[in-house]
Amino acid sequence: MNRVMGLATACMLALGGMGAAQAEPLRIATEGAYPPFNYVDSNNELHGFDVDIAKALCSQMQVECTLVAQDWDGIIPALMAKKYDAVVASMVVTEERQKQIGFTDRYYRTRLAVAVPSDSTLADTTPAALDGKIVGAQSSSTQSIYAEDIYGAAGAEVKLYPTQDDANSDLANGRLDAVVNDKFPLLDWLAKSGKDCCKLLGDIQGSDDDVAIAVRKDDQALREQLNKALAEIRANGTYAQIVSQYFPFDIY
Repeated sequence: MNRVMGLATACMLALGGMGAAQAEPLRIATEGAYPPFNYVDSNNELHGFDVDIAKALCSQMQVECTLVAQDWDGIIPALMAKKYDAVVASMVVTEERQKQIGFTDRYYRTRLAVAVPSDSTLADTTPAALDGKIVGAQSSSTQSIYAEDIYGAAGAEVKLYPTQDDANSDLANGRLDAVVNDKFPLLDWLAKSGKDCCKLLGDIQGSDDDVAIAVRKDDQALREQLNKALAEIRANGTYAQIVSQYFPFDIY
């Protein structure tokens, strides 16, 4: 999945326990512009599935954590520059990203989907169907890579945006023929936007990907600690409880 430190939002997690006082504080970044996984509310506070997972992991590990919002385009460079220790931001594991950073075990699985205007006559999500159409996606994301490599190569005009909200807005305003996004946030937007402008065209078959926490390659100890905590919150029911607050189905 998807900032330069454009949002100065930070929320301290005051976690109790003897371990919290003794452990090294952990800084975790998320995007803050990818609902329902991460977003900033009217009080400039971070919320969403990613945020709740990060908080649960910090509690399980008994460490003090700070969550910060980071523009998607700069989220990997800032991690490598040690501005924070981990990224919990619905980041899909790709070979290209693994050349730069490390990943934990997955904490959910996603697939790509396409939304179109309600009056669209497009029949399916195949490259041939979108030949000659204008397709939008968020830049520096797996959906932008797919849009450019598959739809663009087949004859579509691909427009990239700083955030998925920007792409969705252009779809709603008739400036795009389709948008490509991860299915879950796309469904969330269609359900909550209050617009009858758009509809889900369908899933992109074969696009299933693992989503994991990003860390620096040399932070093997932190990766192992996070993996252990992930397994524990799945075993003790915390993970399922968080999922149920956002989705009526299992996304693992």
